[in-house]
Order: sequence, then structure tokens, then C-alpha cells
Amino acid sequence: MYLRFGWVVGNVGLLGTLAIVTLSTSITFLTSLSIAAIATNTPVKGGGAYFLISRSLGLEAGGAIGIPLFLAQAFSVSLYIIGFSESLVGLFPLVDPRWVGVATTIVLGTLAMVSTKATIKAQYVILVLIGLSLVSLLLGSPVENSTIELWGVPQRDAVPFWQVFAVFFPAVTGIMAGVNLSGDLKNPAVSIPKGTFYAVGTGYVIYMLLPLILASRADAGTLVEDALIMEKIAIWGGAIFLGIWGATLSSAAGSLLGAPRVLQALAEDRVLPNYAQFFRRSSGKEKIPRNATLFTVILTMVTVYLGNLNAIAPLLTMFFLTTYAVLNITAGIETFLQSPSFRPKFKVHWLFSLLGALGCAAVMLLINPLATFAAFVFIGIVFLWLKRRKLKDTWGGIGRGLLLSLVRFSLLRLEKKGHAKNWRPNILVLSGSPSKRWQLIELANCLTQDNSLFTVSTVLPEHNVPQEKVLDYENQMMDFLYGKSIQALVRVIRAPDPFTGGKHLVNAYGLGPLVPNTILLGDTQESANLPAYADMVSHFHKSKRNVLILQNENKAGFKKKEKVDIWWGGLKGNGSLMIILAYLMKNSLEWGMASFQVKMVVPNEEAEKEVRRNFSRLFSNMRTGLDFKIIVDDYSDFWQILHRESQDSDLVMLGMAPPEDSLEFAKYFEGLKAHTSKEAAKVFVLAAQDIDFEDLLQ
Repeated sequence: MYLRFGWVVGNVGLLGTLAIVTLSTSITFLTSLSIAAIATNTPVKGGGAYFLISRSLGLEAGGAIGIPLFLAQAFSVSLYIIGFSESLVGLFPLVDPRWVGVATTIVLGTLAMVSTKATIKAQYVILVLIGLSLVSLLLGSPVENSTIELWGVPQRDAVPFWQVFAVFFPAVTGIMAGVNLSGDLKNPAVSIPKGTFYAVGTGYVIYMLLPLILASRADAGTLVEDALIMEKIAIWGGAIFLGIWGATLSSAAGSLLGAPRVLQALAEDRVLPNYAQFFRRSSGKEKIPRNATLFTVILTMVTVYLGNLNAIAPLLTMFFLTTYAVLNITAGIETFLQSPSFRPKFKVHWLFSLLGALGCAAVMLLINPLATFAAFVFIGIVFLWLKRRKLKDTWGGIGRGLLLSLVRFSLLRLEKKGHAKNWRPNILVLSGSPSKRWQLIELANCLTQDNSLFTVSTVLPEHNVPQEKVLDYENQMMDFLYGKSIQALVRVIRAPDPFTGGKHLVNAYGLGPLVPNTILLGDTQESANLPAYADMVSHFHKSKRNVLILQNENKAGFKKKEKVDIWWGGLKGNGSLMIILAYLMKNSLEWGMASFQVKMVVPNEEAEKEVRRNFSRLFSNMRTGLDFKIIVDDYSDFWQILHRESQDSDLVMLGMAPPEDSLEFAKYFEGLKAHTSKEAAKVFVLAAQDIDFEDLLQ
């Protein structure tokens, strides 16, 4: 305001300046509306903007904004104190600005650690100095004969409008000073909106009056060239210096109060590592975060002594603007989702919040695109770091509501029966306890690859497990999978026995058109259970669900995951589904280095040449990257050939005959297991879905 407002008026003229002030204030006003909506929805505690964001978007998003916000506020203290020191040295050249800055930091820091109220009362003295400077400017006189230039004077080196806008905009970004003291306010829900709106309104009135004074008392050239033109216009020039000192000290004191409270809130929510938990402590009747304040003071003293912070100043502005943008996004999403828990006393249409967010983003790019990119990279790194720590909050956020809205939108537009080209495995895993049949979950994860869904399910005996325990089991399974970095749905039901429960799951599980199309299960170990097991598989087939049965002898796992054999009987039926499954596994991280080979037995050399010619054309068109091997043998039994060729394989894939009759299928499956007993890990594949899988391979 003091050093750049004349430059702004001189470059873009009176009307251009008024437009810049109005546009800049509009963005902060829209942000103030969003702040008011969030602050009046729930009891606000310490942490300011971090608290408001984290309680809506979660700890990761809140921390990703809160940590940069603390740094921005802490380094802002240094910037303001350096500005104060350099202006003081302008009057007293013999004074070392570094020691002036250190001494000023100690005085302000001591005041902040002793009493928050005293620090705020000191602001009244500073306010008087600023008011005195403005009155002195108003009562001043022109420095030369001038006419009001509406759009500035055309010059060869005139600065473009948007560049001037970028220089001015930081003058309106101090609206968070009151929000940062949220934990010290008696009634934050009332004080935060009122104080923020008063600040925006007062600033707008002053910023709209100052261009009228400047434009009428100096010409455009003088306003551009003389940074201290206000000192010459004012009736008492010394009042302008008092105003500059007051503005810098006021801003430094505000940030010195706000930054430690953000740091304290981050520590209380355990966003910071365990060794930083001492920042949580408060002292005295005013509950001052003295440890956090002392750390901020030391950080400020170091940076003030080292000197120039101009290199990182644009990055700090980006952190502030990112905070404003996220506050707008938070309020907009909450309002748009119409969540029953979001009932603010101050209501704002989501469109205004969206405009505020877009305005902040646009201003960031206008001010400094490189700093904008650097800020997003830094925030992204913090977010990923917090995500890897798997923080848990104890409050609900808007994430679930947003996801539910997206799910509803997608489900209502999802076709009941999609084209084969769009097919993906939606797997229901009948795993029982995940830790006991981990290979099932591991295989399902490889097949879905975070691109489609799979559900881990368990059937509990209803005779000794009450319904109240079902949710506990689901939570335990979800925690187990989360700890293994497996993204899967979990479903636990009660039934008389696992086989009846499996049929119930297939009959009822799903939502709209999104139902499991593939059932993955293990083998039954008890021969007495084989009839019920076969009846369940037959039910799956009749329900048009693909069936994958993983048989893992002695639970040996998948060995080295280096070799997979697919025994093929043709493209129709099970063959095309096996190729698709093999292709999905081949592109997974776990099986990416394995060799996948499709194998087929022919009776003679003539047949081998014909099949090889067909295979070369077919596999080239399928573009799966799978290799093939044709075995000529008219004398050996097929199962002998299979064992001879696949005894070193880590996984064997075989098709199964359709279960026309459950009793006959039980005998067939028992024989299938007997014939393949020497192979450690097998997947028996049964295609049943009403989809032409061969179309997917074209």
C-alpha cells in the first residue's frame, strides 16, 4: 500500500487501479464467504485454516496444506521484520539491519509468549499509527499540477495490467489473521465471519479511496518513479514512515501469533512425527503454545539474520493462495453434496465458492507460474508422505460423501450388460479368513490391478456368531488388508454353512448392474464336503458367473513366480477367458517378469504345422505377448504330458468342464484333482458369463 500503490496507479491509471482493487477484493470476499460457511458449521478449535480444512478433507489433505501454511506464516514474520529493519536503516544508516531484525524478533516473540492479549492490544497502537498515516495523506497537498489519468500514460516500458494486478494482489491476502486465532476466540463461529468481513470491507474502502488521492496529486510518471511519493504528498511525511513500520510490525505480530497455533494443531492431530509432540503443550491461563512460539521465534531469528528472503517470497504467497483455494473447494463441495452433517448458519451457494477457488488458481498463475508449480509439488510431496504414514482421524470428512455421489452418478449410467470390449473382472473371493488363504487374495489383486473391483468375503456360522459381531469381523479384515496395502471391498455374512453362504452371496451381493462376474475360491479339503462344494460351483455356473478354483497343494504358495503354463483347448469357452486372465497377470507387478506359455497337444507333425500356422496368426492378432508351445505326442496320456511339461511351473491354468449335474461334477472334480496332484499350484477355469470373450481378444 505505502510503497507500491503509486506505481500501480501510474501504470494502469485510476480506473485500472479501481478495477484491480475490486477484482482482488472480490476473490478474497468469496473466500471469506467460504470461511464463514465452514466456521459456522462446527465448533472451531485451534489451528485456523488447517483445522477447517482437515475436519472436512481429512488429515492428509489438512496436513498437506497445514505444514506449508505454517512455513509460509513463519517465514512471513521474517519478511515483515526484514522490511521493517531496512526501512529503519533508511533513516539511521549506521545501524546493522540484521541486528535490528533480531532485536525486533525477540521483542515481538517475548510479547507473544507472555500474553496473547497483550500482543493483540499492541495492535491497537499500531492501528493508530496506520490511521495517523492515512489522515496525514488525506490532508496533504499535490506535489505538482496533474490531471487524473483514467488508464495511465502510454509508455514504452509501461507494465501490463495483469502484471500490475499480480504485484497488488498480496495486499489483500491478510484475511486469515483472525482465523488463525480460532482457538483463542470465545465464540469463533461469530467472531471469524464478522471479523473477516469487516477486514475485507475496511480494506476495500481504503484501497478505493487511496487511488483517488494519488491520481489527483501527482502525474503518472512521478507515481511510477517515486516509491515514497506518499511521504511527499502527506501533510507530515514522517507519518508515512510510522505507517510503514506499523504495517510491517502488525503483520509480523499477526503471523507470530498464527504460525505457532497451526504448528500446535498439527502436533495435536499427530500429523507431525512423534519427536515433535512437545509442540502440543500450552502454558498459562491463555493457553499459549510457548514451545511452538519459541520454535517459530528461533526460526525467524535465523532467517532474519541470514538476510534476503526474496527468493522464496513468491512460494510463500502461493502457499497462502493454495490455502484460500482449498477453503473455497471445501465449502463448495460440502454445499454441493448437501450432506446432512453440513448445516452452516451462514449459507453460501456452492457456485460462489467455486468462483473463489478458480479466482485463487488464476491469480496464482498470473503472479508466478513457476512458484505455483513448486508449491503444488511441495504440497503433493507432503500429502504422499502423510498418506504413507496411514494416519487415522476420529471425525468424518467430505471424502465419503463425495465418493458416494460419484458412485451414484456412475452406477445410474452403467449399462446392465456391457460390450465384451469393456469387460473387466469383478471378483468375489470366497477366502474365509484372509490370513489362512492369502494366495486367493494375492491372485485376485494381480488380476484386478487396481483397475477393477474385488471383494474379500467370509461366511460365518450363524449358530455361534451373533449378527452384532459381523461388523467387528469386517473391520478386522479391512484393517488386515489395509496393512497389506490391498485395496479391496469386504463382505461378511452369516449362514448355516459356507456352501449355503456362498450361494447367498452370489445371489444377493452387488449394487445395481455392478455385481461380481467372477468367483474365486479355494479347494475343499474334506471329501465329505465335496457334494455340497460341487453343488455350490454348479450354482455359480448356472448363475452365469465365471469360476476360478485355486488349488495350492500344501499351501506352498506360487514359488518364484517365474513360469506360468496355460493348457489350452481352443479359443471358445474357457480358452479365451484363460488367455485374458493370463494377460492380466502378465501385466501385474508380481508376475511381470514371469514367462507365460500357452501349451497344446497334437497327435502328429502334420497337425503341428497347421496348429503352429494358426497360432502364429492368432497370437499376433491377440497382441497379448504370450508365447506358445505345441507338443507332438500321440502315445502318452494327457496327464502324463502335463506333468512332464509343467512340473517346474509356478502356476498351471486348466479349463474345467461345465457342471451339468452336481453329483457328476463332484466325481469329475475329484478326478481332476487326482490327475493334477503332482502340480503344486493350479487354477481351474470355468467360463460361464454371457460374454463372447474371444471378441475381447480381437
